[in-house]
Amino acid sequence: MFAINHAATALIFKRRFGDVSLVALLLSVQAMELAWVALNYLGVEHTTTASTVRSVADIHLAYIPYSHSVAMVIAAALVTWWTIERGLGQRALGRAVAIGIVSHLVLDVATHAPDIALWPGSPFPQLGLGLYNGAPSVAFVVELLYGVLCWWIYRGSRALLSALVVCNLANVSFFFSCIPGPEQFLAGHPMLVVTVVFGQIVPMLVLVKMLSSRPSALSSVQAHPPSTWRQRILRGQFIRRPT
Repeated sequence: MFAINHAATALIFKRRFGDVSLVALLLSVQAMELAWVALNYLGVEHTTTASTVRSVADIHLAYIPYSHSVAMVIAAALVTWWTIERGLGQRALGRAVAIGIVSHLVLDVATHAPDIALWPGSPFPQLGLGLYNGAPSVAFVVELLYGVLCWWIYRGSRALLSALVVCNLANVSFFFSCIPGPEQFLAGHPMLVVTVVFGQIVPMLVLVKMLSSRPSALSSVQAHPPSTWRQRILRGQFIRRPT
């Protein structure tokens, strides 16, 4: 799943864990991807491309057993949960961050080609429903609707909704091979792919954080003032005074 919709996932968790910092949630939902970026730069994991890149189907996460395997992600989530909840005494934060880490894996399994191992060196078939390589146009619709669903659950502002839709539309050429876009320059340059992904992660996290504020209860009341009858009752005008 692309960066904007991973970032949107943090909105769901913010709705559930209202006292937890959105910054912590945003970082948690992209922790796997940030690890993938670092491991690619270090040469531990590898990305490849087809000779011609026309869509996301031509970009291959060839070796990602540490950042995206099931066992490693669950282990990272458990260690993070234990450290924060047991070590620091922050129960809600520990659970929210752990769930955020695992959410990235779940969403990637739903969209990726089969490239997610059960654990490093696992001999079993890799996981991935194959939308990116088999039906990228369907993946686009799924991602767009998912981003809107996150916004709806969060009950965010119109500005936030607009940003989620526009950012998804900005990636449309990656999903439709008939639409030319910047992906054509990625052929034969796997590290450029990594850099482009990283270049999306940070702005998307910042954008969602900036637009995530919701109207307070007070501003909501001010925007929809009570009726004149109700105002008069609240002011005591219908309460009989002693003579």
